[in-house]
Amino acid sequence: MFESGAIIIRTERLVLRMPGIDDFAAYARLMASPRSVGMGGPFDERMAWGMFCHDIALWQLFGHGALMIDLAETGECVGQVGINHGPLFPEKELGWFVYESRQGRGYATEAALALRDWAFATLGLPSLVSYIAPGNTASIAVAERLGARLDLTAPRPDPADLVYRHFDS
Repeated sequence: MFESGAIIIRTERLVLRMPGIDDFAAYARLMASPRSVGMGGPFDERMAWGMFCHDIALWQLFGHGALMIDLAETGECVGQVGINHGPLFPEKELGWFVYESRQGRGYATEAALALRDWAFATLGLPSLVSYIAPGNTASIAVAERLGARLDLTAPRPDPADLVYRHFDS
């Protein structure tokens, strides 16, 4: 489905780009930390590697996947945004994380908005969902800033998750 070539999405402050092997160490640290609890973690390195590879493989399988979030000005990687699917996700999910040292600067919202708009324009999706742990107030705020609304009837991979639905604007 995905033809070779790099996907790059630019915003005012960010460059969203395909993940590379140099991104794995920071990714694995985040997945091993308590911050990954909302994603089912913490995860050991082996599980983190499988998840990282899953994020990349989605491009080949579905024509979408994860993109790393780089600051346009410096090239520093500050997190990841992605569209997840496959047997672990009942619907296509828009997800994001920002490394702890870079939280609170609007990067997740900016990156998720850009990828969401790309997905609606390129993939022709009727909607996307975001699965969010109930205590993750930062991600709930991002979803709400993006205009997503709580969907109490949506299927979810974890019964405790909140599901926020995004529609094409």
